[in-house]
Amino acid sequence: MTSLRSFMARASVLTMVVLRTCHGFYVPGVRPYEFAPGEEVPMKVNALTSIHTQIPKDYYRLPFCRPSGGPKMASENLGEFLTGNKIQNSAYSINMLREVYCQVLCQVTLTKVEAHTLATHIKYGYHNNWIIDNMPSASVAMVANGMRQTHYAGGFPIGFYKEETKEAFVYNHVNIMLEYHNPEGKEGHRVVGFKVEPMSIAHRYSGGYTWDGESSEGFSKPLEQCISNVHMKVESINAPQQLVGPSATIIYTYDVTWMYSETAWASRWDVYLSEDHMVPAQVHWYSITNSIMVVLFLSVLVVSILVRNLRKDIAGYNALAALTDEEKEEEAEESGWKLIHADVFRPPSTFPMMFCVMVGSGSQIGLCAFFTIGLAAVGFLSPARRGSLMTAILVFYMLCGSLAGYVSSRLYKSFRGRQWQLCTLLTGTAFPGLCFITFLFFNTILAFFRSTASVPFLDLVIVAAMWCCISVPLVFLGAYFGYKEETIAFPTITSTIGRAIPEPASVVISPILSICLGGLIPFAAAYVELFFIMTSLWMDQFYYVFGFTLAVYLLLIITSAEISVLLTYYQLCAENHRWWWFSFLTAGGTSIYTYAYSIYWFRSLEASKMLITYMLYFGYMFLICTAIFLVTGSVGMLTSFWFIRKIFSSIKVD
Repeated sequence: MTSLRSFMARASVLTMVVLRTCHGFYVPGVRPYEFAPGEEVPMKVNALTSIHTQIPKDYYRLPFCRPSGGPKMASENLGEFLTGNKIQNSAYSINMLREVYCQVLCQVTLTKVEAHTLATHIKYGYHNNWIIDNMPSASVAMVANGMRQTHYAGGFPIGFYKEETKEAFVYNHVNIMLEYHNPEGKEGHRVVGFKVEPMSIAHRYSGGYTWDGESSEGFSKPLEQCISNVHMKVESINAPQQLVGPSATIIYTYDVTWMYSETAWASRWDVYLSEDHMVPAQVHWYSITNSIMVVLFLSVLVVSILVRNLRKDIAGYNALAALTDEEKEEEAEESGWKLIHADVFRPPSTFPMMFCVMVGSGSQIGLCAFFTIGLAAVGFLSPARRGSLMTAILVFYMLCGSLAGYVSSRLYKSFRGRQWQLCTLLTGTAFPGLCFITFLFFNTILAFFRSTASVPFLDLVIVAAMWCCISVPLVFLGAYFGYKEETIAFPTITSTIGRAIPEPASVVISPILSICLGGLIPFAAAYVELFFIMTSLWMDQFYYVFGFTLAVYLLLIITSAEISVLLTYYQLCAENHRWWWFSFLTAGGTSIYTYAYSIYWFRSLEASKMLITYMLYFGYMFLICTAIFLVTGSVGMLTSFWFIRKIFSSIKVD
């Protein structure tokens, strides 16, 4: 017991050191830019987002101020298009170290349609997502105790909605607070902080002046709520808030303040990537420690049961070989898993080709996930390069196609399958085809809603071309080498007639019960970190603790392998030789608990009553859980396959 505690302590310390190293290493992926005093600092706007609808919208779909010459799209990569980003220039004029006091940006008089559209988006909780020097805007808001609170994810709201009066108010004034740093040996200044404090003010010009919204006079005329050379403060506002309604005239204004900061440019993302302002790091350490404890407990259990029982079984079976035929018949009743030596490697009787396809697909997804998370853990997938994570997933998934073809072909050949072309084609098209069809369906619906998440036709063609011209050929390449390999050698000879499977002696070893409970332990090892991943995925939160994710992913793989081996062994002892699908489904059961958890977690979104929101959430969660099912199922099956070959090769069979 003492040695076990010592081992557990050392393992925990080693894991903490590795994770801390991974978390501290960060490659931003962009070069710093020094702005000269007075130089323009461009501000861009991204798509409007809402966690309640999950439908991002174009910023200029709403009646906001447009830049002269109209909005222009920034260059975007494929990953940005797939994640719904749409970055465009803005009308705001910001210059390095130049303070701006209540500057009029534009005036908008709402039509009935515009008022309804703006009020609806405010009601659904849409947020602005602004960008300066590749940094997203943080949101500053006054809380109940009179203190200002800063949120570093999710942007800032476009307005607020009063349920009591059913009225919507727009935030038409913003305090843009920027921080800069002077690097040694450089003449310019670097932007290291970007915050926005929104306010709602029903602006009126002093002296009863009425602006037509076009003449140059309106930009310089004083407003009643603005004091010359004094920045706007929310606590000093005594004007009514800007109500949204038909024929309402909205004057958009902004302040710009500059403040020196000791934060270096290389560290400016730390406050976004560190969850200390939202969730203490101790929660992640608790999650990892909890997972390690689960893995160690399961490992000790598996080793103690299997080693003790297998030593006894193997010794008994080998001793049985020296007995006479009559003695063998007497001992046969207690022979356990050796009785099925002539059936244990019999190919699955149900959908053997689909079984090979699923194992190959799971291997591909599993290796893709490992490479992607590993690359992110060491900092090469920077959040400063939006869309890089999605792009990496696509690239690694395609490149891992050769592994899928190799695994499925080796397995299918061992089953004496004859339709190898069909098996390989399904391996390269089944799961990605399901994803692509689902994506096309949602993309069509999102296009109807005019959402930025609707991917342009050209990008759809690019994704389809990558799939058909790179991924599928790589699957066939892997299958080619797989079929050239020798057939997997089994340590026993399979009989012509299959052995009957007896009824389970106890409900405890029932295959159905084992499959239902098998995924519970792997899920328990990962559920805490799953909460943070879900929050990042569906609530527009930054997630960059991929060191933790990598550790949890590896622990999930280990627990899936161990639980599958343990429960498969008990099925063999119960003389159930149909273990192929059993081992896959047992480990893959983790996905069932994951999907059940996603149903429970859905209430956190406080989702709108729009049907598309439910379809998007549960549709994409189904695809994610299907991927988890394939990965964990493949791990469980391959580990059980290795285990069964080992134990049957260690006994003497007549």
